[in-house]
Amino acid sequence: MAKLGRLSTKDAVLFLCDMQEKFRPNIFQFTNIVNNASRLLQASRILGITPILTEQYPKGLGPTVPELGAGNLTAHAKTSFTMITEEVEKELQALGNPTQVILCGIEAHACIACTTFDLIEKGIEVHIVADAVSSRSQTDRLFALSRLKQSGAYLTTTEAVLLQLVQDAKHPNFKEIQKLLAHPSPDTGLLAFFSAL
Repeated sequence: MAKLGRLSTKDAVLFLCDMQEKFRPNIFQFTNIVNNASRLLQASRILGITPILTEQYPKGLGPTVPELGAGNLTAHAKTSFTMITEEVEKELQALGNPTQVILCGIEAHACIACTTFDLIEKGIEVHIVADAVSSRSQTDRLFALSRLKQSGAYLTTTEAVLLQLVQDAKHPNFKEIQKLLAHPSPDTGLLAFFSAL
């Protein structure tokens, strides 16, 4: 039977990849990408899903942008193009080795791609939130999403993740999640991806 990729709060961790100040002027749809990632982070807190935050060479690229709302998280500094550093590996082990990662951030063709490959090689399901990842170039972003789908990652959206995690309007936290869905996600240019398929 084919794997469905059904998300579960007990099996998932949220990865927030490198949403830093120096990237702000150069990343396609940066503001909307961070806004969607922020909603995912808020939902993770409501639903008890652990978030893991990285920063790429923070000395040169600056800190995580404040609007993500991750000020209380400890950022794992890195120079590699994967989030799977020794520190992050230890954190995953301490969490009991979650089987699903919800992945958002930048850049799609670099750190998102390398992280996805590493996770899939470890047998971990990767759910890439397509409207919460980007690159400097829309071409790199769209081809990265296509490539990662070929490699076995699940492509999804912010709203789909939030609804799949609660699965029922009777969920005890549904009303809090519903507030995060009050406004639809902004268009982040993904229609071009689907018209190219």
